[in-house]
Amino acid sequence: MPTKPQPKHAILSAYQDEPELASLSAHPPAGRRGAFKALFKPAALAVACTLFLAACSSSNDPGSLIEASQAVGTLPRAALDASSAAALVGAAAKCDVQVIGLNYLTRGVNGEPTNASGVLLMPSGSDAACKGPLPLLAYGRGTEVSKGRALASLSDGESGALAAFFAGQGYAVVASDYLGYAKSAYSYHPYLHSDTEASATIDAIRAARQVAREKGQALSGKLMLYGYSQGGHSSMSTHKAIETDPALSAEMGLVAAAHGAAPSALSTALQAAEPVLYGQIFITFAVTAWQKVYGNVYAKPSDAFKAPYADGIESILPSATTNFDGLLAQNKVSQDLGSGWLNAMFTDSFLNDLKNNANSGVIQAAKKNDLVASSWTPKSPTLLCAGSGDPVVPYKSAQALAAAKWKGLSNVTVVDVDAQAQGFAQQLWAGQTASQKAGFGNSIDVYTRFNYHGTLAPPLCLSAVKSVFDKLK
Repeated sequence: MPTKPQPKHAILSAYQDEPELASLSAHPPAGRRGAFKALFKPAALAVACTLFLAACSSSNDPGSLIEASQAVGTLPRAALDASSAAALVGAAAKCDVQVIGLNYLTRGVNGEPTNASGVLLMPSGSDAACKGPLPLLAYGRGTEVSKGRALASLSDGESGALAAFFAGQGYAVVASDYLGYAKSAYSYHPYLHSDTEASATIDAIRAARQVAREKGQALSGKLMLYGYSQGGHSSMSTHKAIETDPALSAEMGLVAAAHGAAPSALSTALQAAEPVLYGQIFITFAVTAWQKVYGNVYAKPSDAFKAPYADGIESILPSATTNFDGLLAQNKVSQDLGSGWLNAMFTDSFLNDLKNNANSGVIQAAKKNDLVASSWTPKSPTLLCAGSGDPVVPYKSAQALAAAKWKGLSNVTVVDVDAQAQGFAQQLWAGQTASQKAGFGNSIDVYTRFNYHGTLAPPLCLSAVKSVFDKLK
C-alpha cells in the first residue's frame, strides 16, 4: 500500500491546480465512496426491498429505457434521520426513498447510439411533499476509478447523501453513472468531455421522467441541476447544453443550477502545469480520455508518459479490477503524494508543450471542454459553491475564474465554504483516535488537506444548494 501521508514538506507544500476528486476519509487515499460514507452511513438501515418493473420502451430515442427499471430497495425516513447528514439537512425526512436502477439509451462521442445506467431516487410516503408533483434534480457524480460502480445501490454513499438532502425532502433525483461505467457498453469513459457528460445527464432526465409516468408519480416539470467535482463539470456542461439549445430548453424546464468545485476552466488550469493533490489520477484520466476522443493529444503513450507508466496507461481508467487505492499500490500511477508525481509521470516534452504551446493537442482538447472560456453565459439562477482551500480543484483556476467572468450577473451567486470546512475539520479531528491522528503525522493541517475536497466541502455545498433550490421547487 502507498505510504500514509506524513507532515513533511512534500505534503504541506504540494502545489494546487486542476481536475477532480478521489475522495478521502480517515486514511488517505480512499475511494470516492469513502467520503460520502462518512456523511451517510447505511449500516443500520432496515431495508424494505421491493421490485418495481417499468415497461421497456420500444423507442430508439435517447433517454428511452432499454430494460425494465428495478427498485433495488428503500431507504426509510428513520434511516435518513439517523444518518450523519441529518444535522446539515436542517429538517426531518418527510419521505422514504425508493432506489431505482435505470438503463437507458444515450449517445457516444460521435453521436453513435449506446447506453448508460444510473439511479432514480423517488420519494414515497403519506406526507404531501412526497406525493408531488415533484421537482426533479439531476445530479453529476464525481470521478470514479472503479468501472463497476453503480449509483443504484442501497450502500452507495453518494446516493445516500442525495437521499438525505433531497429525495427524503420531496425531490425526485436522477444521476447517471456516465458512459463506460456499470451497465454501459461504451468501451471507455470520456472523462471531462463536456458533450457526453451533458448528453448522458439529459438522457437520464428523460429516462427518469419515463419511469415516473409509468409509476404514476407526477413530476412538476421543474428541473434543477447540481454536481460536485467532475460532476460540477458535468452539471455545468448540462446547464450550457440546455440553455444554448432552444428545443432542449423548452423540453427540460430548467429553473436553477448549481455547480460544486467544478473544474470549469480546464485550459487555464492545465497550462499552469502545476501538480494538484491526486492529479496523477485525474490528469492521467483526462489526457488518456481526450486522446481516445480526439486522437491528437499524443502520437503514442510514451510521448506523454515516462516509463514505467506509459505501458498500459490507456487501459487503467476506469478499472475493472481495482480501485483508487489499487492504482497507487500497484504503481500504475506515481505513488508520490506530494508534488513530485508530475515530473515522475510525464515527459519533459509533454510538459513543455503543456506550458508553452497553446496549439498542443492536450490544450486544444481542454479548450473544447472549457466552460469558462466558452461564449456561454448562465441564464438561470446559478450557484457556484467551492472551498477556497481546496487542494484538488484549486479555487484560483476554477471557481475564481468563473466568478470573475460572470461577476456582473445578478443570477449568479458564489459561495466559498472554506471557513465552514476548516471548522468542520476541527470537529472531525477531535473525534479521531490517537492512531488515526498519527496516520496524519499528528497534524490537523495534513488531515484537512487530505479530507478537504472529498469529505469537508461536499456536505457544506449540498446544504448551500438545498437552501437555494428549496425556494424554487
